[in-house]
Amino acid sequence: MARTVTLKGNPLNLEGPQLKAGDRAPDATLKKDLVTDMKLSETAGTPRIFSVVPSLDTAVCAAQTKRFNEEVSKLPHVAIYTISCDLPVAQKRFCATEGIDPEKLHMLSDHKDVSFGRAYGTLVPALRILCRAVFVVDAQGVIKYAEYVPEIAEHPNYDAVLAAARAL
Repeated sequence: MARTVTLKGNPLNLEGPQLKAGDRAPDATLKKDLVTDMKLSETAGTPRIFSVVPSLDTAVCAAQTKRFNEEVSKLPHVAIYTISCDLPVAQKRFCATEGIDPEKLHMLSDHKDVSFGRAYGTLVPALRILCRAVFVVDAQGVIKYAEYVPEIAEHPNYDAVLAAARAL
């Protein structure tokens, strides 16, 4: 059965599995910058939030990223990653413009081969973007919270995400 999300009410198919709490977090290879790859498995051993956004150049994605930037200092035991298909240079420009320290709120790009999108079931193949989603993963690599936001233009449930992260 096809999984979908909507963008301003228009349905869009998703590719990949629908992950849920209790599943093992899949590995994926993303770009830290234009030349440096990073496997998500390299982040193991620390609780993590994967904040997935379609594009930092949109208002809701920017607001979501800024919100997690505000929360990162309140969750010193949790690493937070923003993941999008934006090019790494665009992510870097966004951080510079918005005053986000990429050493605290980490940026990862899935633009090259969308391996994260396929592994986490967030790929919107028709637009080659990721749907809005958030995953909270414990230090052992188990998903403790998974949210696929049904309408891409809406925010995730920040309170639920933060509660799951604080419980780690």
